[in-house]
Amino acid sequence: MKNIQIAVVLLLALFQFNCKDKKEETSKKTVQEIAADSIKPVLETKNFDSIIDGKKVSLYWIENKGIKAAFTNYGGRLIGLWVADKNGKQTDVVVGMNSAKGFKTSTEPYFGATIGRVGNRIAKGQFSLEGKKYHVPVNNGKNALHGGKKGFQDVVWDVTKTNENTLVFSYVSPDGEQGFPGNLKVKVTYTIEANQTIKMEYEATTDKTTLVNLTNHAFFNLNGEGSGSILNHELQIYADQFTPVDEGLIPSGELKSVKNTPFDFTAKHTIGERIETKDEQLKFGKGYDHNYVLNGTKKNNRNHAATILGDKSGITLDIFTEEPGLQFYSGNFMQSKNTFKSGSKDDFRTAFALETQHFPDAPNQPKFAPIVLKPGQKYHTVSYYQFSVK
Repeated sequence: MKNIQIAVVLLLALFQFNCKDKKEETSKKTVQEIAADSIKPVLETKNFDSIIDGKKVSLYWIENKGIKAAFTNYGGRLIGLWVADKNGKQTDVVVGMNSAKGFKTSTEPYFGATIGRVGNRIAKGQFSLEGKKYHVPVNNGKNALHGGKKGFQDVVWDVTKTNENTLVFSYVSPDGEQGFPGNLKVKVTYTIEANQTIKMEYEATTDKTTLVNLTNHAFFNLNGEGSGSILNHELQIYADQFTPVDEGLIPSGELKSVKNTPFDFTAKHTIGERIETKDEQLKFGKGYDHNYVLNGTKKNNRNHAATILGDKSGITLDIFTEEPGLQFYSGNFMQSKNTFKSGSKDDFRTAFALETQHFPDAPNQPKFAPIVLKPGQKYHTVSYYQFSVK
């Protein structure tokens, strides 16, 4: 009996020693390592390793001081972004699928994608350059959206990971692709900076006069993917005007004041506060799907485009850009047809997009800043998405 008691005591001591070792091991882990442990079951390399259009597709990670981001080179996509909420919990604020196939077959082709050659809409898919008419395949009613039927969201980019916090995507769009002239060399660099910021840097050159308007189409929910509606997110957009549209969401060419309209976010409002207002523009967009004319508000020597707060998480996103416009989309066409990596569906208005850009249909709107790029010129623009908590 005495021997049994001694054996039990020894086993208990060994168990406690092992537990202590595991606690010490856990305490030594960085925030990024702990976050990675929780992410691994959600995103696995094997679900992205594939061949699309004869090119290798894979999953890539970058991180820096508490932020971890996942990308795939199919579409140059940001597919997940983990930041700490007000309680220190790592929260995935960018929605997306858990496989390359999931993105390829999605009824919403733009989740997280790098967009080009021309972001937003071109009326009837037509434009003229240097006296010659060009046609882009229409894919949004009577209009071309985000570069045509096979825009940059549906190509496989070359990728280089230069360090732990930087990915460089590159792509050569051949002359005539989707109707656009010129061989366009594109480079997009995504960097997580130390101040909780994702820097998005876009560059392009061409050998013929062409059009360029690049952006990223991340769909955000600052309360976390699968957390429900974004209507209680609190939004401020630093713009006194917006560009009203027709039923096909093509701008009229007017720059209209937001004052006394549901489009006035010069002060903070929740997204859902006025979204059901009887307003022709909201009817056309089935909610917010409009370009804002940024007014040049400065913060830390950068042009401040918008601030948005997740009501449950306390996560705040500030957007800065060198672009003149910001497209605000409130998830009006999400239809519960796709499954995200969390297992949730892409339900109506459960994510939003804030895309830095030149104005929609710019090649057909003489009053809008042009998006023409000529040989010998370099397209270069930078946007920043900075996170904090309240």
